Amino acid sequence: MRGLVHNKSFFAMWLLVLGALAGCSGGVSKGTLVSTQQEYAQAAEALKPGDTIVLASGNWQDFEILFEGVGSAEQPITLTAEEPGKTIITGKSNLRLAGEHLLVSGLVFKHGYTPTDSVISFRKNSKELANHSRVAEVVIDSFNNPERFEPDYWVAMYGKHNRFDHNHLEGKRNKGVTMAVRLNDEASRENFHRIDHNYFGPRPILGSNGGETLRIGTSHYSRSNSNTLVENNYFDRCDGELEIISNKSGSNIFRGNVFYQSRGTLTLRHGHDNLLENNIFFGNNADHTGGLRVINKRQTIRNNYMEALKGYRFGGALVVMNGVPNGPINRYDPVEDALIENNTLVESDHIQLGAGSDSERSAPPVRTRFANNLIVNSDKRDTFTLYDDMSGIKFIGNLLNEVANPAIERGFSSHTIELKRADNGLLYPVDAAFEGAGVSRDLTVIDKSDTGVAWYPKATATIEFGSGNQIPVSPEYGALAAAVAAAKPGDTLQLAAGHYQVASIIELDKPLTVRAEGDAHIEFERQALFEIAEGGSIELIGLNISGASSPDYVGNSVIRTSRYSMLRNYRVRVENCHVTDLQVNRGFNFMSVAKSTMANNIEIVNSQFSDISGDLLKLNAETDNYGIYNAEYVTISNSSFNNIQGSLVNYYRGGTDESTFGPHFTLVDSELSNVGLGSKNTAKAAIYLHGVQVAQISGNQFKSSAPISVEHTVGEPITRITDNLFDNTQWPSVTELFYLSDQHTAIISGNQQTNSDVQEGDE
Repeated sequence: MRGLVHNKSFFAMWLLVLGALAGCSGGVSKGTLVSTQQEYAQAAEALKPGDTIVLASGNWQDFEILFEGVGSAEQPITLTAEEPGKTIITGKSNLRLAGEHLLVSGLVFKHGYTPTDSVISFRKNSKELANHSRVAEVVIDSFNNPERFEPDYWVAMYGKHNRFDHNHLEGKRNKGVTMAVRLNDEASRENFHRIDHNYFGPRPILGSNGGETLRIGTSHYSRSNSNTLVENNYFDRCDGELEIISNKSGSNIFRGNVFYQSRGTLTLRHGHDNLLENNIFFGNNADHTGGLRVINKRQTIRNNYMEALKGYRFGGALVVMNGVPNGPINRYDPVEDALIENNTLVESDHIQLGAGSDSERSAPPVRTRFANNLIVNSDKRDTFTLYDDMSGIKFIGNLLNEVANPAIERGFSSHTIELKRADNGLLYPVDAAFEGAGVSRDLTVIDKSDTGVAWYPKATATIEFGSGNQIPVSPEYGALAAAVAAAKPGDTLQLAAGHYQVASIIELDKPLTVRAEGDAHIEFERQALFEIAEGGSIELIGLNISGASSPDYVGNSVIRTSRYSMLRNYRVRVENCHVTDLQVNRGFNFMSVAKSTMANNIEIVNSQFSDISGDLLKLNAETDNYGIYNAEYVTISNSSFNNIQGSLVNYYRGGTDESTFGPHFTLVDSELSNVGLGSKNTAKAAIYLHGVQVAQISGNQFKSSAPISVEHTVGEPITRITDNLFDNTQWPSVTELFYLSDQHTAIISGNQQTNSDVQEGDE
């Protein structure tokens, strides 16, 4: 039987029967329907085995639910909804369970956030926990603290022998683990919890540590066993940070879970004797999609399937770490006595062995067996990278697809391997001679529809620019602002030719496209033209934008984010636009961002910018050096920039945290002339990149401009500065702030320098 079966008519009749029984007995009866918090408190005072409290349909505002009692295996005490999905818990609300044999179902937490550290907690306080209890068919949807970096859990499991199943958790955007198994005291260790058939819906990029979807244990208790079973869950685009699942305890089982297009890995960060089997990873060739990361002792990794994973370094398809010899409890224990067998890796880019090897993480894997794994890539390349001596791994019976010069020769054979997709959706060798390698033919792939609840829709795709209606806009006074206010998400505002004088800041709380259908000129009279608010994104196409009418203030912008914390990541796209006269006062930027805001993408294509007194993109609001940053991807192509006193981009990610993948910066086929030379430009650079993890600067012309300044921090950043012309412009500067070497790790090649007294640097 799939979860809890709810039938509306049967349930209503059942309540009538129980209501009649209630009149024949005193105290709390089975099936007590309550409509107010006061009625709930009265009904919950003296619960007995077999009792049921039913919350009436409707919104329950600011409701901190304490559900406690002692039921039995045969007669649990139940808290449920009058109709599944129709009882909405809103505002500052949460749920605490305490006692034995409790069951909660049918509730929806939405339009609010918890005032405590968790939305659902399997304890009343540190002494009164829940045991042998179950939460099933409950929804938590975007129930986020409004402060992006104010942390909380959505689910905190304590006690022992509890089950969390067939629930729907989607849209956690503030800092903190979506679901955590807590091992704070002996009463919560060796817990034998079961977490199964849940739908973990999209978790957007947090841009910081603290974005895990599931964590079991913490470093402090990582030498303890949890004995938690995690099986048949669906992780759908869980992109919060590097660790989708962070395992920090021992003797856990991860079985039959599907990871769909999720950035990061299932990481065995701490704890020994864990089992990972029958898990499925579908990367869909998306950036930073990963598989399994192995650390610690006696881990078993078998019969897992990984396809089209593009992640690298700690986020690769299969990563076996180096460890710290005799290290403290919060560091990396060496890999010892691991078994890695019968896994399939198809079209996945990176298998990393000895990853993280450095002067501290100096212990390579030992007494480890790597056997009967199938590794197939259609381009026939070797996906292995070895960072240390791998003689401690015994390789046996592994198959490669036509790899000419494999990094590891012993224990591998290379063949022409043709694959065919089976009924379970996975790829297997056509040749029966290869059936001994890779995953089993009977591996079951759970469908998304078999997880979560049937009565609540699964997450849909992001609303794309231009996916809605086409709305004509004329240049009459106030028409553009009125059209934005009336538009629906995804709509396109088609601006007729003419002059648009905008007197107020236009707030964007939905994704919209503003497109010129003729020669449309926009001037604005406030400190910004557009302000991106919660839920907003903007695409600008074919516009002429001037700052000539802007007020004589410092720090104006064409686009700015809300000055307050934003939970929803936004997008900005600019195509075929001409932007000029942003110089009425100093610090006039094209785009400025505020602290605790995050752009998924900022893209500028085929556009021209001139006469700007500030930065084009000012992305340096996160100065606390906690590894936080303001934009994941910035891409600029086929554009020109002239007379910009500040930097083209001032992009900052401080600190040494390694839990994120970004930022990413791309500048290609563009021209910069007189950029970055303003006296107020503290970066002293045309492009300033601090802590950017991936940078590609290629095919550009830099004329009479400040240099490129790159400051590498942690995470093995990838910087490529290639095939550019530096005309009367200094050579790029690359500084390694943490990598102890006389040579930087950037690739600088194919560039030319003319009309400059500055000598060309090493390539």
